Amino acid sequence: MAGAVAAPRAAVAVGPAVVGSAAVVPAVDREVRFVADGTTAYGTVHVPAHRAGRRLAAALLIPGSGPTDRNGDEPPGLTPHTLALLAGALGGDGVMTLRFDKYGTGRTGLGGRHRAPDMAAYTRQAVAAYDTLRAQPEADPRALLVVGHSEGGLQALLVDRAVRAKPAGLALLAPQDVRLLDMVGFQVADGLDRAVRAGRLSPEQAASNKKGVARAVADFRDGRPVDTSGLLPSVAALLGGMFGPVNADFVRSDDALYPPAVARGVAPGTRTLVTCGTADANVPCRTVPALLSGLAAARTTGPGLRVLPGLDHLLHRAGTPAGEPVLAPAARRALHGFVRPWRQGAVG
Repeated sequence: MAGAVAAPRAAVAVGPAVVGSAAVVPAVDREVRFVADGTTAYGTVHVPAHRAGRRLAAALLIPGSGPTDRNGDEPPGLTPHTLALLAGALGGDGVMTLRFDKYGTGRTGLGGRHRAPDMAAYTRQAVAAYDTLRAQPEADPRALLVVGHSEGGLQALLVDRAVRAKPAGLALLAPQDVRLLDMVGFQVADGLDRAVRAGRLSPEQAASNKKGVARAVADFRDGRPVDTSGLLPSVAALLGGMFGPVNADFVRSDDALYPPAVARGVAPGTRTLVTCGTADANVPCRTVPALLSGLAAARTTGPGLRVLPGLDHLLHRAGTPAGEPVLAPAARRALHGFVRPWRQGAVG
């Protein structure tokens, strides 16, 4: 499903440089487009400097939840550049990448939809992106990788399940590892507990809201009307947005997936990385073991789990402003170790 490739954005040499007897092709970013379900999506392929004629390991980068674009941003308010930084880190190891504007973001938009697509549509879009990456002239079809952050980690598992040419490796960075609404439930509960410790909420109020959230989730899952009356305004607004007509189809389709069960279907021998940050309030390390068990049952290989001390969900050191465009050294090291079999290093 590869689309037309436009001219490179970055200025590049007219021809390959020559170092000794080997020609070096300079690094370049180029725009690509591809079609999924009749909607054109847009993305960026980053090709690091490499020896002429050499095929490169190639990684598809998949963003997290919400309107997160090809760079890992939700502009204008949140611009950590997570995926752009991952592309740069991988490029330093000689791995080319493709990152794309998923539905509702960047140049892609919603493709005429009036509500969020369901999870299967996002998977089909990611599969089309994977096929586009595989078709790039520099890509080594035997060294295809998928790197997913947050919800993108679950999506990486779904791409592996959907494609015929299986990835050689999956990097699941702070991945969604439980059902969506279970995750929302413990995130809200943790937030309520923090409010109690800070003196902003009474224990009784926190307990009442936890029960109300559990009831609302159960009603939504069973197809009953959801009543958020009596909940804190912030909690009611969160649930109303998730269960309302714009997002309900997506939420229901995501919540139907149990990531550890999906992980059991990963192709045997696939090299996997799973990270968790000890300061991650969104996907805490305590929820990871079931996902790891699913990957073990699939007979995947290492490096496996890498615990990242002091890192939050955006792969920042705890306390770093959310919009700071930085990737913590511990996250870089974990990624560096993951791509060890495919590293080529800087060229030129």
